[in-house]
Amino acid sequence: MGTTDVALERVFRRLIWGNVGLCIAEMETYLAAWPHAQTKEKLETLKREYNLMAGYWQQGVSDPHLKEQYQRLLQRLYVLCANVSIYRHMTGSSFLNTLYTSVRTPGTSWSIEDLRSEMEGFVSDVAMLELEADGQRKEKSLAVYRQHQQQMNRLFNYVLTSHIWTKGIADQMEELLLTPTVDTVDQQLLVSAIMLSLMNRFDMSKFRLLVHVYQHTADKYIRQRALIGWVMSIDDDYLSVYPEQYDLISDLLRDPQVCNELTELQIQMVYTLNAEKDTTTLRDEILPELMKNNQFKMTERGIEEVEEDPLEEVLHPEASEQRMEQLEQTVRRMQNMHQQGADVFFWEFSQMKRFPFFYDISNWFVPFFRQHPDIAQFVTRLEDQQMLWNMLKKTPLCNSDKYSLVIAFQQVISQLPENVRQLMKNGDAALMFEADEELTQSPAYIRRNCLMDMYRFFRLFPNRSALCNPFDTTVRREMGQCLFFGSKLFSGTPLEERKREVVAMLLKHKLKRSADALLETFPEAMHDVQYYLWKEDYIKVLELEPDNERALVEFARIAFRNAHYEFAQKQYERLLLLHPHKTSYMLNRAVCLTRMEEYEEALHLLYELNYKQPENVSVNRVLAWTQVCTDKLEQAVSLYRQLTAMEQATAEDYLNQGYCLWFQGRRAEAVVSFRKSMELSNTNSDDFWLAERQLLQQKGISDTDIKLMTDWIISG
Repeated sequence: MGTTDVALERVFRRLIWGNVGLCIAEMETYLAAWPHAQTKEKLETLKREYNLMAGYWQQGVSDPHLKEQYQRLLQRLYVLCANVSIYRHMTGSSFLNTLYTSVRTPGTSWSIEDLRSEMEGFVSDVAMLELEADGQRKEKSLAVYRQHQQQMNRLFNYVLTSHIWTKGIADQMEELLLTPTVDTVDQQLLVSAIMLSLMNRFDMSKFRLLVHVYQHTADKYIRQRALIGWVMSIDDDYLSVYPEQYDLISDLLRDPQVCNELTELQIQMVYTLNAEKDTTTLRDEILPELMKNNQFKMTERGIEEVEEDPLEEVLHPEASEQRMEQLEQTVRRMQNMHQQGADVFFWEFSQMKRFPFFYDISNWFVPFFRQHPDIAQFVTRLEDQQMLWNMLKKTPLCNSDKYSLVIAFQQVISQLPENVRQLMKNGDAALMFEADEELTQSPAYIRRNCLMDMYRFFRLFPNRSALCNPFDTTVRREMGQCLFFGSKLFSGTPLEERKREVVAMLLKHKLKRSADALLETFPEAMHDVQYYLWKEDYIKVLELEPDNERALVEFARIAFRNAHYEFAQKQYERLLLLHPHKTSYMLNRAVCLTRMEEYEEALHLLYELNYKQPENVSVNRVLAWTQVCTDKLEQAVSLYRQLTAMEQATAEDYLNQGYCLWFQGRRAEAVVSFRKSMELSNTNSDDFWLAERQLLQQKGISDTDIKLMTDWIISG
């Protein structure tokens, strides 16, 4: 972090504390080192107002509006400091500085009136294209869309690099985003630009705008983008500066549908962050199987069909059917991953984000439409490729992946065998993934695609480091900035009851630190048995529910792990009173008794289990070892022969068999068993087999015996 950044950090720390006087002092220190005349003048005005207010207060003057005046000063000070921070951020990044300066050239107007006129004019121009002759319509259409796209790209960059907005600007922009006379593609793109700007530096006007758009828009696509936008921008640090956020969100959460969508969004973010793990599964397990069983191969001449060997059909008539069955299982596994929420397309399409189309930051967020001027030439060439259009319509792809598909498709279509091209042209090929039309119109589906677009941008865009990345898990916890459910904004709201679902989801995905962080926000009224189970406070669980099975099991497990075998045995004894026929509890109690050297009682339990379940491997393992401890060596050897004859024989089976054979005096056979154990455990440690040193001593094995046996095992 540079010196400038450290100085600004101190300024914002004072803002977060909500202290106007101390913040002004810090800002004066900052401006002394990095002077800026206009900012200094504004700060002096704020300082005079603050000193006047503070002076009256010091004289004991009672002002009923003191709190409101102080808060307004704090907010004006925040705007001043935030604008300085934004300017430093823009000039500190060559990428952002280029965007910033390129859209602020002399003579350029970004008034809302001009923007509205241009955007509504575009809608009129598109409508007028229908009146053009067929021969001229395509050329004029391309010109209209190209000019408008260039303007929207510039607008996107302008909003992205904008300073803090006044309420007036935000209100006008809100009206622009809610009017039905502007194209939805433009409105969606504008919402994304506002979101990126807001994520970089909190802006109450932009935040309020996105919340209002989410509340009032009739367009479900705009609504879901606005939802993601304000949620991703939540920052509890500035609740002290803008406490009106509480009322804004509290009012919103009176609607049960909003609570549902927020809960779904939080869960969807878990799946979004899981894309890397899903990619590993696809790359290492699923795709190799698909490639192994397909009928095409890559050659220097392109993709060629592999001819079937007629002799193979004669020699192995079942092979083809087996390959097909394996292929179907692999495809089904991939489909199941997708249905459960996995991003199965990330890895494949991440290879297709180097096209020039993605040089413009706005193209990562623009909704897919065939008239986009950057793909228009490809669309013209591919108009007769019915399979492509079927895929774009029916396959659940996010917007940026659809653009990738069109660009990549036109590059490889000429390399495909003629029969494959014809198949694609007719659109006869079956799709691996096919989304129901009703599903594609659902809020959850729309929201998921928006998150996929965002994730691809923040993972793959070359200059992504210049922007605040909510998916960056290297700096802030397991979920980056995506765990929004724990925000103070939601305390005391109906959303708190939905936290249980989210905690369960986090634990299912092994995100324990995130689950713990969310549990810390549970109000006391929600501190029930399940809460304490999640917190692993089993004492509290048993206070509330003395016979809670899971708490007793965990108590026993922890006690056993810490070698408190008597306490663990008592817990299993208690569990057996509640569940007398549960094999695992009987077996674990027997293990505890064996560790306590209560062998007769342990054997009584084990013989009963062995009689009822003679094929139970776990029972036989414990029984065999208990027989070793009680010198019933012949019986133990018989059981170990059965255990080591199995495919699933473990290193421990051979190790314990070695002990048993040695105690019988069969040293050469014991060495063979010890070596097999060493091989299975993949170790070359000299003392790998000495876990039971105390038992060895009890059986009369001296230190000299141990040294000789070690040498025999290791060196032979």
